[in-house]
Amino acid sequence: MGLNDEQLAHYREHGWVAPVDVMSEAEAGELLSAFERAEAEHPGDLHPEHRNNAHLAFPFLADVVTDPRIVDCAEAIVGPDIALWSTVLFVKEPSSAGYVSWHQDAYYMGLEPDRFVTAWLALSPSTLESGCVSVIPASHRTPSLHVDRYGDDNILTRGQEVDGVDAATAVHLELRPGQMSLHHPWIIHGSQPNRSADRRVGLAMQSFMAHEVRPLRGEHHVVAIRGRNPDVAFTTVPLPTDLDESARAVRAAANLALSSVLYDGADEVRRL
Repeated sequence: MGLNDEQLAHYREHGWVAPVDVMSEAEAGELLSAFERAEAEHPGDLHPEHRNNAHLAFPFLADVVTDPRIVDCAEAIVGPDIALWSTVLFVKEPSSAGYVSWHQDAYYMGLEPDRFVTAWLALSPSTLESGCVSVIPASHRTPSLHVDRYGDDNILTRGQEVDGVDAATAVHLELRPGQMSLHHPWIIHGSQPNRSADRRVGLAMQSFMAHEVRPLRGEHHVVAIRGRNPDVAFTTVPLPTDLDESARAVRAAANLALSSVLYDGADEVRRL
């Protein structure tokens, strides 16, 4: 079904659209249960410092990133030939201090042009109290200078941050389980700590790319999602059919390449 004309116009004008209904709360609850079972059964694969690109190892997450209900929305924005750059499982434990500083995704991704879009799917309630994503409307029109501010509570790799953001202008993208938000690679966004008594879990698909997007630096491991295969400038990798050593190796190589891109020029490197 994808986006309707009103949603697409809102995205283009403001740099985001939400909520977008993807699945029922019951279906999202089943995904959350699958994730939490995987955490318990495979802690080495899903601990807090190892939640990037889990779709390259776990088939149930591979099913999410290829779900037509999600991909159709991405197609409305980037066109019919789509690749996926990476994913991140964002988990905020109850009453925890973790937050995401104000930033723009495209600043560190090493891709051009900016024909890509991030889909953020809520697997649990994502509210202002639990630390939902917040955006600065229309900030996607101008790249901003970022400063690296590493911190134990900052969930971002480098603690990258845009100074001078007027938080009073932010819009809080509250989502029920099964809804998603879509945001532009240059939108300024962040999130506050989880002050609720419940876990906040979401899957960020960062990002669905148009065919004309190319890497500016480093090696990028991507998945072909729909239409033409990605350009040979990318390393195209398979989605898993089982959690096995082959899938783990694909994920490990992708994370190593991702780390090199994201930490380009950084003074400090965290594990992905």
